[in-house]
Amino acid sequence: MRRFVEGTDRGQSTLFPECLGDWISEDNPVRVIDVFVDELDLAELGFNGVEPEVTGRPSYHPSVLLKLYIYGYLNRIQSSRRLEREAGRNVEVMWLTGRLAPDHKTIADFRKDNGTAIRKVCARFVALCCMMGLLTQASVAIDGSKFKAVNNRDKNFTRAKMDRRMAQIEESVARYLQQLDTADRQEPSEALKTKTSHLKEKIAKLKEQMQRLEVLRVQMLATPDQQISLTDPDSRSMATSGRGSGVVGYNVQVAVDTANHLIITHEVTNVGTDRSQLSAVAKQAKATLEVENLDAVADRGYFSSEQILACEKAGITVTLPKPMTSHSKAEGRFGKQDFRYLVAEDVYVCPAGERLTYSFTTKENGLVLYRYSTNACQSCAIKNSCTTGKERRITRWEHEHILDAVQRRLDEHPEKMRQRRETVEHPFGTIKARMGATHFLMKTLARVAAEMALHVLAYNMTRVMNIMGTKPLIAAMRA
Repeated sequence: MRRFVEGTDRGQSTLFPECLGDWISEDNPVRVIDVFVDELDLAELGFNGVEPEVTGRPSYHPSVLLKLYIYGYLNRIQSSRRLEREAGRNVEVMWLTGRLAPDHKTIADFRKDNGTAIRKVCARFVALCCMMGLLTQASVAIDGSKFKAVNNRDKNFTRAKMDRRMAQIEESVARYLQQLDTADRQEPSEALKTKTSHLKEKIAKLKEQMQRLEVLRVQMLATPDQQISLTDPDSRSMATSGRGSGVVGYNVQVAVDTANHLIITHEVTNVGTDRSQLSAVAKQAKATLEVENLDAVADRGYFSSEQILACEKAGITVTLPKPMTSHSKAEGRFGKQDFRYLVAEDVYVCPAGERLTYSFTTKENGLVLYRYSTNACQSCAIKNSCTTGKERRITRWEHEHILDAVQRRLDEHPEKMRQRRETVEHPFGTIKARMGATHFLMKTLARVAAEMALHVLAYNMTRVMNIMGTKPLIAAMRA
């Protein structure tokens, strides 16, 4: 082993430092966790066990367990059993907890029972970022992403899944019964008797499955969205960006600062689409930043007339593209965007130069809509390129000028969509990489929200340490 770097003899006695602090450098991130938690008023935040019980076995102080969890989520160690092992072998954890080693049940119960308080800790760190001047720009990017829950796809049922599964069972039973009929027409033998017995067992099991599915079907149809999950009752089947793909999980909404890419606010939902989420997330971000006006950019999945109107009333300027939903445009005919609206005259001008004037007012899905039409369609030379009906009608919402302003902002600043992608995709990618393949470990919406708060806190803390360094951050928290 000459000419190599050699280690020491395993049996040789060594003199370790008597102080654990000698192993922890001054710029170690673990010192940030220690100072941050020590500066918090845990009783005010609502943590259980801040005041010790008069009788019984002494408990661990919540600060110890909170520090342990923040360290774990910063270092991709989310499991309570893995945190228990780290507490007994990791020098950084020993320094952080004062050599305390809680068992995994105590660690798991802390996260399970203090969800609301943990979410407040995450919000407190965002408030600290505001105080340090890291969130000075009133501009955010909003997006949502699907995260897997602790629920196998086979343990989730929708009406379509249930019908498909029942049809498969009925087909299998019919096939096995046909095989039994064939066996009855053959000469009796020992092998045939074994095969017949095996087929009967299969049919009995399939009938038991059918009975269980019938019970589940009744429960499923009784739910508001006609969907049921057996392992995590709050998780839902959601479509993802891949064609024909999906995931049973949660839809996490975030608003990310466009300057430093810090997550300002987040919300865990079990609604599979983003269409109804825009105003709620934007208003939360505006309240967190404490600004009068906010610029928000989102993708086309958030486009909703009601949501954009709600943002406009709240002083939030949104920029997002409109999805292509027109059948006319998809089939090669003129779309609404090919018609020019004259505000002063309140008419639309079609590609052929004809004017579509106001015809009548209607109300659909709570929206007041104006209809515009013309009698010149019958003699129009390009009618086939415009409509298949007798005449072309254009619908205008009573607040259409707000949607026009959104489109105008997008046309003037197309780079905002690239900015959105560069801003909000990065936090999701980082968090999912830290989570690993399993994503969430907790069950039910409230507990999953607490787990997500720890992930967001760990992401923001890492981001701030990368921006300003460990020592300045510690100094700012102590100030």
